[in-house]
Amino acid sequence: MSDPFSILPLAIAAGGGSVDGHPAAALVSAGLTLLQRGAPVVRALRGRRSAILLPTSPAFFTALGASDGRGAVLINPLASPLEVAYQVADAGVGAVFTNQALLARAPANLLRILLDDAPRSAGVILPGDFEPSATVDLGSHHPLELEGDPAVEGRDEEVAVVYTSAMAGRPLGAILTHRNLLANARSTVEAAGNSSDDHVLAVLPFSHLFGLTVTALAPLLAGARVTTMDRFNPRRAIELLETADVTEFVGVPAVFAGLLALLARAGRRLDGGSLRLCICGGAVLSPELQDRWFEATGVELRQGYGLTEGGPVCLFNRVSLPNQRGFLGVPFPGVDVEIREPGTDLPLNAGIEGEICVRGPNIFSGYIGGSNDGLLVRDGWLGTGDRGIQQRDGTVAFTGLYKAMFTRGGFNIYPAELERVVREMPGVRTARVGAIFDPARENEISMDVSGAVTRDGVEAWCSAHLSVYKQPAVITIVA
Repeated sequence: MSDPFSILPLAIAAGGGSVDGHPAAALVSAGLTLLQRGAPVVRALRGRRSAILLPTSPAFFTALGASDGRGAVLINPLASPLEVAYQVADAGVGAVFTNQALLARAPANLLRILLDDAPRSAGVILPGDFEPSATVDLGSHHPLELEGDPAVEGRDEEVAVVYTSAMAGRPLGAILTHRNLLANARSTVEAAGNSSDDHVLAVLPFSHLFGLTVTALAPLLAGARVTTMDRFNPRRAIELLETADVTEFVGVPAVFAGLLALLARAGRRLDGGSLRLCICGGAVLSPELQDRWFEATGVELRQGYGLTEGGPVCLFNRVSLPNQRGFLGVPFPGVDVEIREPGTDLPLNAGIEGEICVRGPNIFSGYIGGSNDGLLVRDGWLGTGDRGIQQRDGTVAFTGLYKAMFTRGGFNIYPAELERVVREMPGVRTARVGAIFDPARENEISMDVSGAVTRDGVEAWCSAHLSVYKQPAVITIVA
C-alpha cells in the first residue's frame, strides 16, 4: 500500500499509542487478522458496510481495523434494538461488531462478531444463530510495519457513518471520510497540545465523534496512552484522576457537574494528579461551572464546539491561548468559521448574531441516500443551524439554536423524532415534546400525548422504541 497513513485505522496504528495497555497497532492488526481468518466476515461485508455496537473500549479499534476501510456505522450502545435495526437497514450493513452484553440489541438476521476477548480472539455468530459457530484466534497476528508520509491527507472514501440530525423526524446517516476524521484528529493534536507524554481518560462514547476524535484518535496519533471507562462512574473517575497520572480529561457539562457534586459532598478538592487539560463540549457550558471546576481542581475547563457533520470539532479554546470562559473558542486549525445571515451566503460583521457556518477538510460528505432534510452545505460551507456572535479576535460565543433540537446530558434530542415515534403507537392522536431546563443535565424531556392511551402505556412504548437518553421524564396525557 503506497499511502497507509491515508487510512484512518492504519494511521492510528502507526502512532505508537495504546488503549488500556494494548498497543493500538496490535488492536488494529487483530482486526485485519480477523478478515484474513474469518471467511464468513469477508463474505458478509462484501459490498456492504459494517456496524460497530460497542462500549468505549479497546475492542472498538479491532472493529475499526476489521472494517478495512469500509464505512462503519457507529451505533450508540444506549440505542434501542429498534433504533439499531433502523440504522443497519438504512445503511446496508452486512455484519455487526459487538459484545455479549449488547448482543441482544443487534439484529439476528445479520452476521455478528463478538469482540469480548479482543485482541486475542473473536466469536462469529451466523445469521439466525444465537451462539458462536466459530472462534477466530487473533492473538498470533503479525505486527504492522508501515512506511509512508505521516502527514498525507486521508482518503476521500467513507470510514464512518453516524446517525444524527433528526429534525425532520428520522435520523440521517452522516458520512465521514478518512480525510474528514484524520484532518480533525490532527488539528486536535495541535490545538490540545497532545504528545506521547499524555495519558487521556476516555469516558465519552466512541460512537460519538467528539469522544472518538478528542479522547482516542488524536491522542493515539500523538503516541499517547488512553484509559477507557465503558460506563462513566464519577467515583472511579476521581480515583483515576488523582492516582493514575492522567493528563487530559474530556467530558460534557453533565460529567463535570457530576464530579463537582461528588467532591462537594466529600468537602474536598481534587487532590494531586498530573492533570493539565480539561475539555468540555457536547452542550452549552456555563461560566459558573467553569469557575467551580477551576476552584476545585486548579485546571481550566476549556470549551469547544462541534457537530457530527463538522467532523466534529470546529471551535476550541486552544491550550496556546488564554482560556476565555463562556466562549466556544477560536476556529480549529484548518477550519474557517463565519457568522452568516441564516440561510444565505452573507457574512455578518463582528458583534452581530447569525448562523455559525464552517468550512474545511473536516466537513462531512453528505447523508446516506443524499437526503436534504438535514444540515446543508453550500459552496463548501456547512450551515450548522446554531446561533453565534464572533468577536474581532475570532472568538465565538454561542447564543442559541435555529434548528429544532435541544440537549440532554450532552446528547442531542430532536422533538420531531420523538413525536413521530410516539404517534406510531396505537391509540395516539397527537404528541408534543418539549424541554424542561435541568441544571445537571441541561434539559429534561416533557411529552404531552392525546388519545386512548395511558401514561404507563406511553412510557412502555418509549422504553421499547427509544434510546435510554431519549426517555421522557414527564409524560402528560391530555384531552
